[in-house]
Amino acid sequence: MFETQTNRSRFTVFFSVLEVIYHATVFSLRRTHTNAVIGLLLNIVQTMMLVAVFYLMFVVLGLRSSAIRGDFLLYILSGIFMFMANTKTLQAVYKTDGPTAAMMQHGPMNTLVSIVSAALGALYTQILSVTVVLTVYSLAFKPVEIYDMSGTFLMLLLAWFNGAAIGVVFLALKPWFPKFSSIATRLYTRANMFASGKMFVANAMPGYVLVMFTWNPLFHIIDQARGFAFINYNPHYSNWLYPLVLSFVLLFLGLMGESHGRRHASISWNARG
Repeated sequence: MFETQTNRSRFTVFFSVLEVIYHATVFSLRRTHTNAVIGLLLNIVQTMMLVAVFYLMFVVLGLRSSAIRGDFLLYILSGIFMFMANTKTLQAVYKTDGPTAAMMQHGPMNTLVSIVSAALGALYTQILSVTVVLTVYSLAFKPVEIYDMSGTFLMLLLAWFNGAAIGVVFLALKPWFPKFSSIATRLYTRANMFASGKMFVANAMPGYVLVMFTWNPLFHIIDQARGFAFINYNPHYSNWLYPLVLSFVLLFLGLMGESHGRRHASISWNARG
């Protein structure tokens, strides 16, 4: 519908899809606010509020001694950056338009493009937020020293990819169980406030407590990120391969479920969400 059929090469189709993804990404960035700069500032403010809350919790509860030896604020930031990338991407993917949305009636647009653009928009916002926060902290307080910048950045990408994969799973459930998927999404993001391990490191946890967190892929990602960020921390009870493999499995299952739901799409779904 609303599309002129023409014979095009695969090369032309590929760049046409990239162009659609680009415009859809810009559209997704402006969903939270019509002004992209204000949308970025809102995300930065949320990040700084989390930093302030957790800093006060560490000070009041006397947990600073349990942190990694080094820059204490960078220790907090490393966990919050991963948490924000994971959570914001999950929410962005979950809120993408379904197959019955008005935008999907235009030929070049489809649900896969909508998912990819939402994930890329979230990644763009998080990378800009991280850059701005670290730059301000480095200029206003003290230079930021990260032991392995490339490894830490890869963990940020892994947190983003894991959030996108989980978001696709919840998105696939939304047409069939709209209320359940909405509640489950909120419960998962709220539980990760503590289950993600932002407040502690795996090496300092007793075994009976550690088993309650090792199921969480974000827990592994944050712990591994701190291993890359701090020269004197070597994570022994987490690994990056588990969240990577789990993310691919969840993404595969989510895309299968989304494809099945798209084939059985009904216009009445809009009234149920």
